Amino acid sequence: MGIRTGADYIKAVKSRQPEVWLRGERITDVYNHPVFRQPINEMAKLYDMQHDPEYQEQITHICEETGERVNNSFLIPRDGEDLQKRRRVFEVWAEATFGLMGRTPDFLNVVLTSFATNDWFFRQYGEDRYGDNIINYYRYVRDNDLFLTHAIVNPQNDRSKSSHEQESEYSHLGVVRETEDGLIVRGSKMLATLAPVTDEVIIYSYPSFKPGDEKFAISFALPIDTPGLKIYCREETQDGKRSTWDHPLASRFEEMDAVLVFDDVLVPWERVFINQNVEAGNLLYPKTGANLQPSHQSAVRGLTKISFVADVACSVADTIGVDGFLNVQNQLTELIQGVETIRALVRTAEREFTITEQGEALPNIVPLETIRGLLPNMYPRAIQILQTIAAGGLLMSPTGADFANPEIADDMNRYYAGREGVSSEKRVRLFKLAWDLSGEAFGQRLLQYERYYSGDPVRKAGMFYNVHKRNNPTYPRVERALEEALKMSPEYKKITNQVTK
Repeated sequence: MGIRTGADYIKAVKSRQPEVWLRGERITDVYNHPVFRQPINEMAKLYDMQHDPEYQEQITHICEETGERVNNSFLIPRDGEDLQKRRRVFEVWAEATFGLMGRTPDFLNVVLTSFATNDWFFRQYGEDRYGDNIINYYRYVRDNDLFLTHAIVNPQNDRSKSSHEQESEYSHLGVVRETEDGLIVRGSKMLATLAPVTDEVIIYSYPSFKPGDEKFAISFALPIDTPGLKIYCREETQDGKRSTWDHPLASRFEEMDAVLVFDDVLVPWERVFINQNVEAGNLLYPKTGANLQPSHQSAVRGLTKISFVADVACSVADTIGVDGFLNVQNQLTELIQGVETIRALVRTAEREFTITEQGEALPNIVPLETIRGLLPNMYPRAIQILQTIAAGGLLMSPTGADFANPEIADDMNRYYAGREGVSSEKRVRLFKLAWDLSGEAFGQRLLQYERYYSGDPVRKAGMFYNVHKRNNPTYPRVERALEEALKMSPEYKKITNQVTK
């Protein structure tokens, strides 16, 4: 099949009957539900871009195995040029959503491609079966252009205890028993972003298993409408009925998050990748590139998102004529320079690639991990700057209905205008866009999402330093500086002369 269209994707959504719960209600028609319909349509636009002559050659390629055109996120990178080809699809899709949707299909396409490229890892924990499974699944998703969600985090029950120590035996997702047909699994995982509107879910975990956690150390994939799989959605940040005039972002890009509950679900053997192996669960990330290749996608997406906030802040400042004030210029410069820092780090990661034993090109992990460390602080700061510049104007916007009412339209036009040349309608609509980003529940979800996108930022920073220390057991420049200064000192010369005598 190869690349599918938006219509193909929507048809697939309509054909499925996943068990989706929202506000205590079982959702039986996901596509026509107001909360989900527009996000589904936005996702369909991404699939249509694969067929658009303006983008097709930039974001897709002809698969050597099948002769079909497939998305570049399924490309196994062999050199720096391939990394740039993958980056282009990240850029195009992120720009289409202003970087506001963190789990567009390209993200998990890259994860799955990394798994398949490193099938050797899975083979060593299950003879050849699990390696064959991951390659076959990669080909299935690639050739049918499927949309995956994932759930890799345990629910926040008692985080001071490991999975097997929880009060309820299956609070966390684990294996109940093995059967001739496959694994029977029970328990829950989160945070399955966009789960109700995806085709399949892939399960794996952060490397945090301890002895005794064997039955929880699993990885597999299933259709999202598998019997016994329940999708519990968080409260929506918009009800799907708001106008795009008043909520230009929240009305379009609601990215639903969910907890997945598996109620004795059968996982066929051909869909199992890791089976109750603590060592495999803990080594999956560092050994398969699953901690690195998707960082490339998330860095590009994060760059687009923070660039958008910077653009909005600059537009707000210009619209009300405050960008001539030195303090505002300093804040905007901080934003712009932060954006350029992230852009430079992305390019550096691509240029300084390495080649693995499997012939896979890996972007440099240090710049990508630096981005992961910077964004959890930079994005909240960007929102703070936007809020500060917009000030009370964020709280005073009328609605589109006010502008449409002829009785008060003159007042709207007179009292809500911006600087000279900026109409009241343009100023109000811009401030509403800024409010969606910085004040609405939609925007606060975006902020929290960025803070914890890569996990606990404090722990990640500690891990970054520990890796740095392991890779730099000594600091030759420090030793050289001390040695050169010592040799130049009178004390050193005096001691040396005494030893010589």
